[in-house]
Amino acid sequence: MNPTIELLNSHRSIRKFTEQKIPRELLLELIRAGQSAATSNHVQAYSVIHVVNPENREKIAALAGGQPYIAKCADFLVFCADMKRSTEAAEKAGADVIRGMTEQLVVASVDAALMAQNVAIAAESEGLGLCYIGGIRNNPAEISELLRLPEHVYPVFGMCLGYPDQNPEVKPRLPTETILKEDYYQDEQDEAQVASFDETMSKYYMARTGNNKETSWSEQLKPLFTSKLRPHMKDFLQKQGFKMQ
Repeated sequence: MNPTIELLNSHRSIRKFTEQKIPRELLLELIRAGQSAATSNHVQAYSVIHVVNPENREKIAALAGGQPYIAKCADFLVFCADMKRSTEAAEKAGADVIRGMTEQLVVASVDAALMAQNVAIAAESEGLGLCYIGGIRNNPAEISELLRLPEHVYPVFGMCLGYPDQNPEVKPRLPTETILKEDYYQDEQDEAQVASFDETMSKYYMARTGNNKETSWSEQLKPLFTSKLRPHMKDFLQKQGFKMQ
């Protein structure tokens, strides 16, 4: 198998890290690899906050829902959607700029995600492990204040980086035929394929090395549509200057 594809297929979230430090030059190489990701109209609508201060790491760990690996990993990054820099550049070039559009929010969020995934792949190619931290959005206002984020910038997610101190199994994914649609959206087989995938995931959760539990993929989704809705995000984003017009 192509080694790049093999690397991609072997991704696991790592939440336990050794005390080994990541060399500064390697960290910079990872960020540079992230910058090589595709970006809408070359806007590069992202900024990355490298959180070094141990007290801030502890605060973020608590604000993100009590995730101790944020404080314990070698390096912690917060990927931000950033429309401030590019908007101001266009304004200085003479444009009568319009701020806060929904499209700008989408562009910046997608740019940040693409950039982060390049960082993730580069990190894993160097033997590092990582874990994305969506819990950053549990308390985005407090984290933005902590990181001194200005208007038109918001924290999308965090990323723990370090050398793995665990070797978890690769989590199964939905069958390719479930998510790959030919020519138009077809969902006639989705229900049966999801039911089959639920069985696959139930076996995985029962057999995996750590944190065994009796559940399924569909069961695991329930909080995302009931309790983890983060209704505060709309008001927060508007206060950050994303009016979503």
